[in-house]
Amino acid sequence: MSARSAGIVLHRRRDGRLQVLLVHPGGPLWARRDEGAWSIPKGEHGADESPLSAARREFAEELGTPPPDGATLELGEVRLKSGKRVTAWALAGELDADVIRSNTFTLQWPPRSGRMQEFPEVDRAEWFDLEQARLKLNPAQVPLLDRLAEAVDG
Repeated sequence: MSARSAGIVLHRRRDGRLQVLLVHPGGPLWARRDEGAWSIPKGEHGADESPLSAARREFAEELGTPPPDGATLELGEVRLKSGKRVTAWALAGELDADVIRSNTFTLQWPPRSGRMQEFPEVDRAEWFDLEQARLKLNPAQVPLLDRLAEAVDG
């Protein structure tokens, strides 16, 4: 069975335009990648955790703050190239992308050096309008933006 992840598409309106908050993966493997490398805040969960609870937990771990209060709207599921299935919810709200504090992971770097280093899981977050977000986001997650636009703009 493929891994399952859950995430939150935080969105807001600025100057009449719909914007979404995306996160860039941390660590040296992603340092020079931009277009197609960003993601919604998300993470894996097991069968014993509700996907929405996992999405809220992962949001807090990756950004250092719980998601804003408010009603969520399920955006359905997408499948990543790896086979991982991601379920996402839309949530309207604000967050200062300049003050995130991500959890960290340990990686041997450089490879085969024997030296372990700690890196943030997310090295930055940024608000993008939908046109920009479609370029930045992992292509498999782009349908979530289309579903969000349909849900909020009808």
